[in-house]
Amino acid sequence: MALHLEEIVVDCRDRVALARWWQAATGWQVVGEDSDATELAAAPGHTPSILFVEVAEPKRGKNRLHLDWVPGDQQEEVERLVSLGASRVDIGQGSTSWVVLADPEGNEFCVLAAR
Repeated sequence: MALHLEEIVVDCRDRVALARWWQAATGWQVVGEDSDATELAAAPGHTPSILFVEVAEPKRGKNRLHLDWVPGDQQEEVERLVSLGASRVDIGQGSTSWVVLADPEGNEFCVLAAR
């Protein structure tokens, strides 16, 4: 039996605001929304999607799981994401080829150098 990754769930304090931020960051579309969750995907029917679910608790500590993104131009993309509200994060990565950022709610993600 094989598994297929359907969606990545992000717990957040303000699901609408965070989903809109990620929509601006990725260019993905809102493909589902109700009173409990907002879902983004590259296009309708494409997976995995990212599902933003509102929770009462704030984020605590470093993420145990994070997303890695590969842009065409790493430096340009990092600058764009920071201008949208991402922040640079030092999680002890030292000198690496990737840049660690956090979204407006503090969820870390990496922007990799083009492969």
